[in-house]
Amino acid sequence: MSPQSASDVAILGGGCFWCLEAVYLEARGVTRVESGYMGGAAANPTYEQVCAGATGHAEVVRLEFDPNVISYRDLLEIFFTIHDPTTLNRQGNDVGTQYRSVIFTTSPEQEAMARKVIAEMAAVWDAPIVTEVLPEETWHKAEDYHQNYFAQHPLQGYCALVVAPKVAKFRKTFAERMK
Repeated sequence: MSPQSASDVAILGGGCFWCLEAVYLEARGVTRVESGYMGGAAANPTYEQVCAGATGHAEVVRLEFDPNVISYRDLLEIFFTIHDPTTLNRQGNDVGTQYRSVIFTTSPEQEAMARKVIAEMAAVWDAPIVTEVLPEETWHKAEDYHQNYFAQHPLQGYCALVVAPKVAKFRKTFAERMK
C-alpha cells in the first residue's frame, strides 16, 4: 500500500490569472492550477462581467499543492516575486479591482503565514504593500478557454508581452522549484 500524497489549497490573485497560472503550472509540488474568480457578489460571474468590474470579483488561481514538496510560504514567495503587490487595483496596464493583489486563505494558519510574509516583504518593496488577506469565499471556475491559456496561446500578444516575462522571471529566480 503506497502512502497517499498530502494535498492543500492556496488561492491567490495578482493581476491577470493567466500570468499566475502559467507560473504555478511549472512549480514543483503544485499538482493542479485552475483560473477563476473570487471575492465578489454575483452568483455566477462571467469573464466579461468580471473584466467590466461589475461583480467585485478578483481574477485568481486556485492551486492544489503537496506541502511535503512545496510549502505555502514558498508559494507566497513566488507570488510576491512575480507580481507587484504595491499597486492598488492594477498590474501594469491591467486596471480595476478584478486585478487586485489578494490572498484568500483557507485556514487560520494560512492567514498567519500570509501576514508574516507580507510583513517580511514590506522590507523588500519601496512602497507599501496593498495585498489583501481575506478568508476564502465562493470559488467560481473561469470558463474553459481560460484554463492553461498561456500554454495554448504563447504567441498571442498579451501572453508574449506580459505572461512570458513573468514565467521567465520565475524560471530564473526559482529554478530549484521548477518541475
